Amino acid sequence: MDSIIKSSLNRSITYTYYRNLVKQLVSQNDTTGTEKSENLVAYTKLNDKRMNRWDKTIVISEPYQAKIKAFNHPITWLVIVESWCGDAAHVLPVLNKIAELNNVINLKIVLRDENPELMDAFLTNGARSIPKLIILDDSSNDVLSTYGPRPSEATNFVSRYKAKYGSLTPEFKEDLQHWYNNDKGQNVIDDITNLLYQLELNFCQ
Repeated sequence: MDSIIKSSLNRSITYTYYRNLVKQLVSQNDTTGTEKSENLVAYTKLNDKRMNRWDKTIVISEPYQAKIKAFNHPITWLVIVESWCGDAAHVLPVLNKIAELNNVINLKIVLRDENPELMDAFLTNGARSIPKLIILDDSSNDVLSTYGPRPSEATNFVSRYKAKYGSLTPEFKEDLQHWYNNDKGQNVIDDITNLLYQLELNFCQ
């Protein structure tokens, strides 16, 4: 596992680099990943617009900012994404806004299809679901926790629908996008702030 994580970190990029990469792909009618379908190219274009919006509009309240800034242990956030992934387009900009508040958090990004061994080590219910956040202790390189592919409320929303209907329909996926738009990143902020608090408690034990 250590070698897989180390090699993935060596291939990782910053959020700024990733955003520039997506913009370049949009200009070239292209997408990340091994599959290059018209649908995935269209999703990449849509996700670039979504990330542009969230980069400008996500607001983290003062109480949450204080809690995030109180975390005091150097960690790396290694996030697995692809440009066509709708959940990633909503979640990743929020993670970046949080990481910007505390210089002990180092946000790094890798692409799923370029890092299959890493992805397969962090499956969600047996699936290569993204985005997937892997939280690493900088001093030991140990995996402290993971998060994703969706915030807690969206996960429950999806689970209830799957339990009732078996699979996600295009109509439901539209409803999920509406949920993200209405939530404005606040569920991710709440989830991650609570996760950092729990990690801080663990460090203090």
